[in-house]
Amino acid sequence: MATFIAGPCVIESMELLETVAQELVRINEKLGTQIIFKASFDKANRTSIHSFRGPGLEKGLQMLGNIREKYNLQVTTDIHESYQASAAGEVCDILQIPAFLCRQTDLLVSAAKTGKTINIKKAQFLSGRDMKYPVEKALESGAKEVWLTERGNCFGYNNLVVDFRNIPDMKEIVPNVIMDCTHSVQRPSAGDGKTVGDRKFVPAMAMAAKAFGATGYFFEVHPDPDNGKSDAANMLELDKLEALIADLLA
Repeated sequence: MATFIAGPCVIESMELLETVAQELVRINEKLGTQIIFKASFDKANRTSIHSFRGPGLEKGLQMLGNIREKYNLQVTTDIHESYQASAAGEVCDILQIPAFLCRQTDLLVSAAKTGKTINIKKAQFLSGRDMKYPVEKALESGAKEVWLTERGNCFGYNNLVVDFRNIPDMKEIVPNVIMDCTHSVQRPSAGDGKTVGDRKFVPAMAMAAKAFGATGYFFEVHPDPDNGKSDAANMLELDKLEALIADLLA
């Protein structure tokens, strides 16, 4: 069974988390999947200092823990600094390392020491083959399982492209390679102080990744993405998630 990760870009409210979690549970029951719930407690690399970041570590982890317990969903979140790993590891089943930080040795080491699965996103400036070094850092620091995630590469200014050959290249390093189908349609910093993009390409990104052998898929989803507080242009409408997952399972 493929790995599926989905959730809103950032924790905006408990109401939002519950709305998304309820839909993930419904899809899991209908399609026999085990979608992992993902949301960020802090978006630490927003384009503008005025952008919404989230509730912070303590409150955010408490909210994620409530979702995990109430809905019996596995949860994941991203950490940005070494000191966050231990606390996040007590709540989350998987710890995500952001793409910009995938070479940060202390962050990888602290995440590995939690004993949780580590999902490392490939940096926008690295090739798939380059990811063997972050994986080595995590494994040699005690990580029991490491995943890698493709999310596109910088292509000039304010744009990303996906070289899908990175997926089979990374599968030579780890067995589970995830396609980040929503961040890969971003146009970084191209929207007057914010990152923009085009969600209409999300399904094609997913299907192309499947053709190249991806073992999992990550979707940022929101019931009203245009009014989301982070990655509004790239998040998939929540009510379109089931059909896309069904297509990927077919």
